[in-house]
Amino acid sequence: MQEIRAQRVDLPAGKAGAIGVTCLMAREIDAPKGVKPVEWRLLTNRQATELPQLLTLIDWYRARWEIEIFFNVLKNGCRVEALQLSVVDRLERALALFMIVAWRIAHLMRMGRTCPDLDAALFFDPDEIRGAYLLTKKRVPDRPPRLNEVLRLIAQLGGFLGRKGDGEPGVKTIWTGLQQVTIAAQILQALRE
Repeated sequence: MQEIRAQRVDLPAGKAGAIGVTCLMAREIDAPKGVKPVEWRLLTNRQATELPQLLTLIDWYRARWEIEIFFNVLKNGCRVEALQLSVVDRLERALALFMIVAWRIAHLMRMGRTCPDLDAALFFDPDEIRGAYLLTKKRVPDRPPRLNEVLRLIAQLGGFLGRKGDGEPGVKTIWTGLQQVTIAAQILQALRE
């Protein structure tokens, strides 16, 4: 439960005069005893006066973390800044490719946490699944493997320990392990040919 308050205010903007913003505060009501209530204070240039508009702004803010994860993968996993491409069209092509890779990794992490029991074949090529089992020296199960099983194998290759208190794999261990699994899948395909 949250209490939501909002007010339109003008903030000074130097010589430009003032900028109109909506100041939004969402504060948790009846937080557990001894726990500080969650409180968000947001400023936006969007006008919002009705509850549905305010809830939309809160939903946008909640999506911020997913966007941060995406750009973390793009910057640190795909290392797009290290490309140092000097021609714009080359940079655009590289970004288009790496954005797909970054989206896939972030999507795999999210789906592994929210829908762990989905069939892994919905997300991985059969050779990627075989590669994950081969590289971790595990036997491929007789039944179709679940998404979280394969994702944990991939993350193990990236340094995920999978101890009881470790939680679920993050994007870094997934992208590191997926690099190895991709190479293994390519080798499997080459051997078949």
